[in-house]
Amino acid sequence: MLSERQLQIVERAKSEGRVLVEQLAAQFEVSVQTIRKDLNELCEERLLSRIHGGAVIGSGAENVGYDARRTIAAGEKAAIGRAAADIIPFRSSLFINIGTTTEATAHALQRHSGLMVITNNLNVANIMRPNPQIEVIIAGGVIRRSDGGIVGEAAVDFIRQFKVDFAIVGVSAIDPDGALLDFDYREVRVAQAIISNARHVVLVSDSSKFERTAPVRIAHLEQMDTFVTDRCPSEEIRQMCRDKGVHLVETALNNLDR
Repeated sequence: MLSERQLQIVERAKSEGRVLVEQLAAQFEVSVQTIRKDLNELCEERLLSRIHGGAVIGSGAENVGYDARRTIAAGEKAAIGRAAADIIPFRSSLFINIGTTTEATAHALQRHSGLMVITNNLNVANIMRPNPQIEVIIAGGVIRRSDGGIVGEAAVDFIRQFKVDFAIVGVSAIDPDGALLDFDYREVRVAQAIISNARHVVLVSDSSKFERTAPVRIAHLEQMDTFVTDRCPSEEIRQMCRDKGVHLVETALNNLDR
């Protein structure tokens, strides 16, 4: 049985995406040791997953709420988006899929001209629509109310009509073995079609995705051409990028590879 404080911690994690030990200790007027004990117990129940200094909502069959995902690592996502946009030449064609980091990339691409953007993300379409120098094409299919993503077989069939220069793809989790994971198999089918029909695939993901897991496999890191993140905390993943020829960009290191 969870205590009232633990229940409130879980609810806060659901609404905000993550909780921090120091903030919780101040909120509940208890010691940081007490909060750490609460978090450890909640992690044992698989309701939360520990991160440095706190915890995130437990990984499993359900993703963090969309509004909460937008607030997690917002500054890091903006930097990743700018670095990814720098890879895309003017007058290119590209896919942009579902995700808050791909949306950050869409914001950064606003300074480009001559782009053709095909997306299954209504938020991306709305971000880029006002720019007269960018042609926006929206995939057909089922609209997921939670985040404006367009999923399903109709979207897959639509994507397969194109062969584009670049794809900007996001993921919900990165496994230690390099597997790229997500929660909705319908979204995964669209992402796989996007990866298969782009000449250069750019993975955009902040480092919190290394601390999470999800049940559905999208692809493997070795299928990416470029991986843009704020930092890569895994030496195994770093070595994998070197071995497989994946260009690793870490924005926290001033975009220098390691």
